[in-house]
Amino acid sequence: MSDALKISRRKLSDDVFDRLYTMLLNGDYQPGDSLPSERQLMEMFGVGRPAVREAMQSLERAGLVSIHHGQRPTVTMPTASGVLSQIELTAMHMLSSSPQSLEQLKEARAFFELGMVARAAEKASEGDIERLETLLEAQRAHLNGDAGAFIKADMSFHVAIAKITGNAIFIAVSNAMLDWLANFHASVLHWKGNEHVTLEEHARILEAIRHHDGDAATDEMRAHLDRAGRLSVLT
Repeated sequence: MSDALKISRRKLSDDVFDRLYTMLLNGDYQPGDSLPSERQLMEMFGVGRPAVREAMQSLERAGLVSIHHGQRPTVTMPTASGVLSQIELTAMHMLSSSPQSLEQLKEARAFFELGMVARAAEKASEGDIERLETLLEAQRAHLNGDAGAFIKADMSFHVAIAKITGNAIFIAVSNAMLDWLANFHASVLHWKGNEHVTLEEHARILEAIRHHDGDAATDEMRAHLDRAGRLSVLT
């Protein structure tokens, strides 16, 4: 029989991982709780120390537990940013090897940003407006200066709009998509030599949010992203 057809034997650590994962899903252990000691787990599952340790390392890589030397593993509090950080390396590999994936990311970002800015316009407080103004001035301070600092300030402006929504998933997704674009297609975020146009576009988006005009905010964001998208095709 061909080796390709043979069913590989599962490792004991895989079974331990599955059991512990099921216990976490069932709520047997809550975020902040300590898991049983290594010896207790060995007795509980009838396995040796290597299987327990390997399973625990897999749980840590998945962001489900934290391990500190000399202490029992602790169940972590799941967060949207934590979930996305788990796929960062895979996302980077996908974007570096597939031009189509990059185009899909740009499309997804545009779809996401349009809905998000409309919600921000609806919910923005005076404090939120002040924060956007501060970020816009910080970006203006880097005009014709440090390109890296200008891009970072640009990203902060967009993330601040996500924060206005109060939705942790929006914030995490905004951060992730902007980081991925900055790594693989910075031209989407920076029109070299024409930074003043980006500032003017941001100012118009800010004004629409200030007036709680979701339609205008969406139109201004669409124009902003369409312009960046057209440029990135040419660069």
